[in-house]
Amino acid sequence: MQPEQLPVQSESQENSETEVTTLVQTDELIQWQAPEYVQERRSPWWFIGFWIVVVVIMILAGLVIKSLSFVILVPVMAAALMLYSHRPPRELNYVLSSKGLYINEKLHALAEFRSFGVAKDESVPSLTLIPTKRFRPALTVHFPVEYGEAIVDALGSRIPMQELRLDVFDKLIRKLHI
Repeated sequence: MQPEQLPVQSESQENSETEVTTLVQTDELIQWQAPEYVQERRSPWWFIGFWIVVVVIMILAGLVIKSLSFVILVPVMAAALMLYSHRPPRELNYVLSSKGLYINEKLHALAEFRSFGVAKDESVPSLTLIPTKRFRPALTVHFPVEYGEAIVDALGSRIPMQELRLDVFDKLIRKLHI
């Protein structure tokens, strides 16, 4: 069944009190909406610390590497990261079916993933799908708390569930709230 053929509730029927809205759950199909990521509010000290680190990297680049182009590139990259991190999260449509996981009508076959884990440390719980290809990034999917068990059971019947252990890079990204 194609995602565009699936029934979707109207906006007036959706629960506006929560950030994550479950739309439909059937025997072979689970459909929900969730933000693509959880945007956290940063304090002014975070921004001050960020720009101090940028200035230190620029000084090191000028003194150690002696590369004017790198000195110029560092604040440009920092500004791009700031702009990217301030973009509001999009509301994504998810459909879990026997074919795989549709994210906004793009199919991610479950054969592409060797396992998945559940992260509960955020305000909105999420699944992390571990790909079979070595250099492909993991896919993070947020889901509603009240239907988490059904989503995990449906995924668990198709691919194995494992304890989610974040590597150093993932921990750094979460710590910096990027």
